[in-house]
Amino acid sequence: MNIGWIGLGNMGIPMAAQLINAGYKVSVYNRSKDKGIELNKLGSTIAETPKSLLENVDIVIIMVSDDEAIKQIFESENGLLSAEASGKIIINMSTVSPAVSKAMDQKSQQKGNAYLDAPVSGSVKQAETGQLVIVVGGDETVFEKAKPVLDTLGKLTLRVGETGAGNQAKLAINSLLALYAQGLAETVLFANNNGIKTDDLLNLINNAAIGNIFTKIKGDAILADHYKPAFALKHIVKDLRLARDEGISSPLAETALKTFESAEAAFGEEDLIAVIKSL
Repeated sequence: MNIGWIGLGNMGIPMAAQLINAGYKVSVYNRSKDKGIELNKLGSTIAETPKSLLENVDIVIIMVSDDEAIKQIFESENGLLSAEASGKIIINMSTVSPAVSKAMDQKSQQKGNAYLDAPVSGSVKQAETGQLVIVVGGDETVFEKAKPVLDTLGKLTLRVGETGAGNQAKLAINSLLALYAQGLAETVLFANNNGIKTDDLLNLINNAAIGNIFTKIKGDAILADHYKPAFALKHIVKDLRLARDEGISSPLAETALKTFESAEAAFGEEDLIAVIKSL
């Protein structure tokens, strides 16, 4: 099965590399062609346009930042919808709105192709080790065809409903992610203000029932004063806004959106746990 990959950012490169290392023939497209050099060395080919990519593979996987990027990939002059191709599967692994998934699904079907939304939970480390959690929306038969490919990228691949359901579930997960990040930051600051050292506090948390992988990873980042983005703060702002647009209006969600929006100007390009510097 030949696979096309669109989007070679922090997540896209290690995910595409997982497929190459698993023996799939992979062709890649990215607006900045230099991003494909690393994967080309591993054995991938480089496509000139999304159109040419779709015409020469069985499955196209997309990992980009937002709705606007998706629309460009599908609807631009040499986008996916301009391809003379049918019977293909397009898998959108980006965290985008359910609405854009439903729209691109309809347009893909009109061209004789299938669409799945399949965003991931996990960050760069999980992408590098094939340990992502992949949540899928779309036709069950199409999902079963694509599942072996998705299983190469993650430790769990779960279909949760029809088109858009994967996006809905991911927005719910990322809303909790924002609450975790803000809660951890506020807890560290409260402890510090009362004379408790950060490393002592984190040692206690990580050995208590409330400890988890997130508090360990982000606690280590706080200790090291290291905010290189595994998941950029600007992206959690985008996801919280999408969740708001889908109807989340709880007190915690509204507070988290305000907190991260206020932090975005100064720390948007840093990791989301850089919210501690804003607070």
